[in-house]
Amino acid sequence: MRTYNFDTPLAGKETADEYYMREALVLAKQAYEQDEIPVGALIVCHDRIIGKGYNLTETLKDVTAHAEMQTITAAASYLGGKYLHDCILYVTLEPCIMCAGALRWSQIKKVVYGAPDPKKGSAEYGILYHPKTEIIGNVMEKECAALITSFFRNKR
Repeated sequence: MRTYNFDTPLAGKETADEYYMREALVLAKQAYEQDEIPVGALIVCHDRIIGKGYNLTETLKDVTAHAEMQTITAAASYLGGKYLHDCILYVTLEPCIMCAGALRWSQIKKVVYGAPDPKKGSAEYGILYHPKTEIIGNVMEKECAALITSFFRNKR
């Protein structure tokens, strides 16, 4: 797993959220290459990536195999427990209500997403998340949205 030390200056004006979102975009591109809806996610705990994943719904023929679900499972396995209190999820697309529910149960500290999902996203249902979970949207929105748009444009 790749680690990032925040004691060193970030490249240019890049924030920690942008750095990790860029890493999530790498995962989304892997999904794209496998003809999966290009959503990538990773979970960071104390400046260390402890879980990552991307959509595998077509590959696994499993409607629950979203990037967030893959990542929650990987992070919980790494930590040896189901709670992600000190963790941050970075995901390229706003989580759906299923994933928001799973994130609630994990009690994750913070969710950072790239592109909003006005049709299937959970933002308007903030109550789905744990009351202590901080939600930040639209981090690198243009880059994240462009990948999704390209994928669906090529499907039509």
